[in-house]
Amino acid sequence: MVYFVRVNIAVSRAYVLVNTGVWGLIGLETPNALVTLDQIFDIGLSGGRDRPFLGERPIVSKNPLKYANRYVWQTYGEVDVRRRYVGSALSTLFKSGELGGGEFDAVGVWSPNRPEWQIIDIALQSYNKVSVSLYDTLGKDSVEFIINHAHLTVVFATSEHIPTLLKLAPNVPILKRIVCIDDLTQEASKVLLEWSLAQNVQIQELRELEAYGKANLTDPVRAKPETIASICYTSGTTSNPKGVILTHGNLALATQSNLYGLQLPEEAVLISYLPLAHIYERVCELCVTSIGGRIGYFTGDPLRLLEDSQLLRPNFFPSVPRVLNRVYQAAMAGGNVPGFKGNLFRKAIQVKLDKLHATGDATHIFWDKLVFRKIQAVLGGQIALMSSGSAPISAEVMDFLKIAFACEVTEGYGMTENCATTAKAWPNDPTSSGTVGPPQAVNEVKLIDVPAMGYTSEDKPNPRGELCVRGANCFKVYFKDEKNTKDTVDEEGWLRTGDVAEIDKVGRIKIIDRVKNIMKLSQGEYVALEKIENLYSSSPAVAQIYIHGDSLQSYLLAVIVPDPVQLSGIASKVFGKKIVPEDVQELVAACKDERVNQAILAAITKEAKKNGLKGFETIRRIHLSPEPFSVEDGTMTPTMKIRRKDAYNKFKAELDHLYTLGEPSSSRL
Repeated sequence: MVYFVRVNIAVSRAYVLVNTGVWGLIGLETPNALVTLDQIFDIGLSGGRDRPFLGERPIVSKNPLKYANRYVWQTYGEVDVRRRYVGSALSTLFKSGELGGGEFDAVGVWSPNRPEWQIIDIALQSYNKVSVSLYDTLGKDSVEFIINHAHLTVVFATSEHIPTLLKLAPNVPILKRIVCIDDLTQEASKVLLEWSLAQNVQIQELRELEAYGKANLTDPVRAKPETIASICYTSGTTSNPKGVILTHGNLALATQSNLYGLQLPEEAVLISYLPLAHIYERVCELCVTSIGGRIGYFTGDPLRLLEDSQLLRPNFFPSVPRVLNRVYQAAMAGGNVPGFKGNLFRKAIQVKLDKLHATGDATHIFWDKLVFRKIQAVLGGQIALMSSGSAPISAEVMDFLKIAFACEVTEGYGMTENCATTAKAWPNDPTSSGTVGPPQAVNEVKLIDVPAMGYTSEDKPNPRGELCVRGANCFKVYFKDEKNTKDTVDEEGWLRTGDVAEIDKVGRIKIIDRVKNIMKLSQGEYVALEKIENLYSSSPAVAQIYIHGDSLQSYLLAVIVPDPVQLSGIASKVFGKKIVPEDVQELVAACKDERVNQAILAAITKEAKKNGLKGFETIRRIHLSPEPFSVEDGTMTPTMKIRRKDAYNKFKAELDHLYTLGEPSSSRL
């Protein structure tokens, strides 16, 4: 059976549609809808050429590295001029045959977040070129695959990536030109030029390409909704990345849909630190551009993110659970202390939570000034909207962030294949935490029964099943990948997400499981490993977790990378001496100590009981690792998902040893 839902925007409620062929409430035919990306930039530009648009902190010293204590801005008008220069240069080079030859006029971009990334992308949107992002942490093999697969004859890259591209040159003969986004020193330019000539690749700086475009100026080419805008490669957990073909219409209508319920002040400021190679951040920045707002780029160093925020004072803070959980844990650790200060903190939380749950209002004139002002100042004191995406986040953390920052904190859900747009919580919904809200205006959704996992549309109190979505924002095909396309999109345009969802009585979606990554334990019980990992991740003691099961065993194991602050506190109690989070040697020793191991196991077991995990879903033994899972060692994808096979191979000896110890008695839990 299937269960269909759409949202009626006018009355903010959901209703059931059975066996319907309708699409979402907005589409290409909707009056005044955004349908192309160049249209979005034109709207931003129409607000005034002198309005600030893209900002960054200039470097004032390279040794030691130091940034200015201010943001410097490029205006909409200045960006307009630069996108015309870049676009004109590329158009001329593709027309002359110096570049191109593939199915599309594809252009690679390999750079961390910075103004030039956005300028290049806007140029590509404006001149009918197809952008292809290379993840900053994607890895050599995937970069080589994408260059060949997408037929990239030109790649814009920052200077640190150019040696990698030149080393790859023999394996990517398609690549003809590298445009260096940075200004090179005379010495570096000479070395790279000689190297590139030997590899039959041309190198030039961005400013040189812009000068060439200025000398060969052409008008922008108006896009159509069906014009391909981007091939966005999704990181695979087991194989090569899949190239999601996204049109101007897909991305523009996703932007239009996200503008519903978006509450931001005039000339809103977004802080850009989530990777622009990922679709979530790109859509957030498109939203801000469409209202004539500003985008301030962080320095690139996560350790400076708070400093960047305090200087920029953003209104919009797009984020992910791994960042927001740390904000929550730090705030709770600082406020939830013994004595009068702690009592005041707990009182403020309770009063504001009661008000939030009763009215949806996250503000309080007294407690915001007395207790929460310092927390708000950490991110600049002007946050109006904080969003969470990419992974589940607990309702407890969401509610705390709402009352602590006295702003709208919304969780959404989407994937690369639908431009990060499926569902989003509505503003001022007092009970939305723990859900990702109703379907967005551009979508309809349905649930398909998953009998093997016990999920059906007839479940009580709410229907459950695999979430499927369709709408004008959804992709239609993976580039050169018929098999994965057929596995993901059916003939009616339904996109299978692979996530199991529950839809509540008011039409809000809650992601509860994954169709994949389930396994059967020896006693015949099925366990969903990702779901359990997400629940355990809410424990303050856990920075990262990989859960492992063996079908010949009756219980689960885990590799846990402990949070350094929590680990130092536990180790201090166990060893009877003060250990600070910065003392790496002591923390490494703590991870090897059985007493510390049992203390962390006890802490996460409390989390399991709080979340109602069944006995067979509970972790029974753990291995503590001071070394985090990472993209560099191959145990994580660039989107921070565990590569299960590689994680197991890394810790195979430790996990196999834990199983030789036998199942612990329940009294130890």
